[in-house]
Amino acid sequence: MAHVQRTHKRLWTLAVASLAILTVGLAGCSTKTKTTASYKIKENKVGLTTDQIKKNLDVNILSTRQDKQKSLTATYKAAAENKDYTFDNPYVKINPYGSSPLSALVTFTTDDAVKVSYTVVGKTDHTSITNTVKGGYTTSHQVPVVGLYADTNNTVKITETTKNGKTTTKTLRMQTGALPKYVKNATITVTNKDKDKMSIGKNKLTILNRTTKQPMAVDADGAVRWYDTNYSQHMIEQWSNGHIMILSKKGVDSDVYNDLLETDYLGRVYKEYSFSAKTSSSDAGSISKAAAKANSETTVIHHDLVELPNHNLLATVSDGSKYKEDTMIEVDHNTGKIVKVIDMKKILPKSMYKDYKKGADGKIDWLHQNAIDYDKNDKSIVISTRNQDMIMKMDYKTKHIKWIYSGKKKSSWPKAYRKYVLTPTKGTTITGGQHGLYLLNNGNGAKASSEDFMLYDNNIAVTNGNKKTSGKYSQAVQYHVNTKNMTIKQTWAYGKSLGKTNFTNVIGYAEKQPNGNVLIDFGYKDGGNESNVIEVTKSGKQVFNLTMKNAGSKAYAYRAYRVLFYDSAYQFDATK
Repeated sequence: MAHVQRTHKRLWTLAVASLAILTVGLAGCSTKTKTTASYKIKENKVGLTTDQIKKNLDVNILSTRQDKQKSLTATYKAAAENKDYTFDNPYVKINPYGSSPLSALVTFTTDDAVKVSYTVVGKTDHTSITNTVKGGYTTSHQVPVVGLYADTNNTVKITETTKNGKTTTKTLRMQTGALPKYVKNATITVTNKDKDKMSIGKNKLTILNRTTKQPMAVDADGAVRWYDTNYSQHMIEQWSNGHIMILSKKGVDSDVYNDLLETDYLGRVYKEYSFSAKTSSSDAGSISKAAAKANSETTVIHHDLVELPNHNLLATVSDGSKYKEDTMIEVDHNTGKIVKVIDMKKILPKSMYKDYKKGADGKIDWLHQNAIDYDKNDKSIVISTRNQDMIMKMDYKTKHIKWIYSGKKKSSWPKAYRKYVLTPTKGTTITGGQHGLYLLNNGNGAKASSEDFMLYDNNIAVTNGNKKTSGKYSQAVQYHVNTKNMTIKQTWAYGKSLGKTNFTNVIGYAEKQPNGNVLIDFGYKDGGNESNVIEVTKSGKQVFNLTMKNAGSKAYAYRAYRVLFYDSAYQFDATK
């Protein structure tokens, strides 16, 4: 969800794959920088056409869930306009849309224009959640309350402030129910806790974005303070308007995750993007035959989603061919139509995929793209590809490759690509099976030739990783790319000292916090039996160490985000 750096992800746009000539070149670092010479190579004629891919994915906008919520929204609209509900006698509805049990909606009117804030009182220090309602000074108030405790008679304080600074506080009690099975059974313990040094502010929680089951968020004590009853897979991202995007399925008993929901922390659905199940597949095929056989759930988005500057969606998908997880699509946020496609088979050398073995599911998972980010500085995209142990950057519009980094020797690349292979400085880690690549200083005026990014290095040599260190540890790593000299330098890392105990061959994430700390998700620890989320300072001191066990099948933490609950851009309004 828009992590401040990346939760909230990044914005992108892709280029339609054409059957013409692909120019692979290093785009200029800025409008003032002279562009280097480009090599022209023939685009690989492999896979499906753009039209076939669009047809296979067949994205549409549905109104099924919104229609089911219409009567509820009408009720809340009437309550917001009812002057009988006052500051002293407000309308209160816990779990207003039936899918977010630890939230509530409070509405009332006031005679004078006031601004409103609320606090869900925490059980210990630094666990209270405080938010100010967007909208400024008004007489009609709709307060979306998030961060309640489960199975608790919560204390919630509502404060009104007049334009001359006078404040009045009303205390409400809100009783919630018990947690559901797959949230309750996820045993959470927290150690090495230093709340004063954690990056939690007045309204931040840690989202445990699980591979399946209900997504949830916990406070500094590890107490669950939010969850959504819709099962999600891989996808829970915060949008620029404060809404969240969740990849879910038609129902709890469904096998295919092909419903992308634009919702909020109260559970109101604003849009529902439906993907055809034709391209869905399981990641179990790339792990083991036994896992593939045991797993019946499939998904259509693997494994990332970002919001482009034009608010369209950029998603990593499979194209419906014998290959999987090597395609990106841009979806129009208004119509649901696919407006652009990038097929990486047409861009990267054929040698990478022509002889790659099929997985247990019969698909060729040669690339396994698991992360994308859009660079607002130079309108490019960066991607992470697990099964090539490779990260790369390319111009969003032209698809010119800007740089590539992997353990694959420069001399083994086709000649046209060699110019863009980065040279690591001494001591720089070669990634293996890495996840969660995203840019730092994105859109903050940083020079395009000075690029820094964070990723989670699983450190498993799939094809081009470091075989000497593979499997010995996993770590969060920060890199700096010098595009002028075409070098890459490791500038920070944490995890090596934890050794094999925290090695994870799949999934994981690392997120840099505003105070310089890094939140790291060792999500598949002990073969997926537990997830370990650690927040460390720049010097490597742990200030938060969370372990989640017994979460259920595929209920481990795919990613962990430290998120504002809620973003300042968010406003609930039942009248709209």
